[in-house]
Amino acid sequence: MMKQNVLVFFVLVLLIPSSLFGIEKGKRFGVELNSGVSIATKKLSGITAYPGLNFEGIVHYNLVPQFGIYGGWGWNHFGVGKSFIGPDGSFEETGYLLGVQYKQPFGNSPVSGYLRLAGLFNHIETENSEGEIISDTKHGFGYQVATGVEISLGEKWSLTPGLKFNHLKRDSKFDGVIKELDHNYLSLRIGLVRYF
Repeated sequence: MMKQNVLVFFVLVLLIPSSLFGIEKGKRFGVELNSGVSIATKKLSGITAYPGLNFEGIVHYNLVPQFGIYGGWGWNHFGVGKSFIGPDGSFEETGYLLGVQYKQPFGNSPVSGYLRLAGLFNHIETENSEGEIISDTKHGFGYQVATGVEISLGEKWSLTPGLKFNHLKRDSKFDGVIKELDHNYLSLRIGLVRYF
């Protein structure tokens, strides 16, 4: 019964007209694609990771003008030099995120600041220099904290430069030995949002 009540509540919230909450027409739902550079803040099981690339595709839903939810999928790639995984291997973290977003306009300007907090359900694949997966941590929980600005480019489009921090701790087996991969990194990224 509890699950049914929660489901009914969320359906009602999604159906309430935006005008009741003061949300601009066309700014309730958005799709964002962002990408950038990631820098590991600590070694992965003794391995120094090179700066890497990241990509996220996320969907926003504003419940009220300054507060909403978001979810999506992300990919992060870090190369490494010579290590126990062999020469020129890499770590790839992929998975899902679901979180909340707070957005505050800066006066009457087209710029707003945002803060995002999300849970992650990700895994880390270790690849050799040929791109073959030699270990996979399986999915587990982590978290993401992100901040930045949203710059309106008109009625339906916005630019979203920002900074995010991801944390994921998982175990992985290498040649029968279990190693802990404590994956922490900062990402400087820029995104483009289309509102509907």
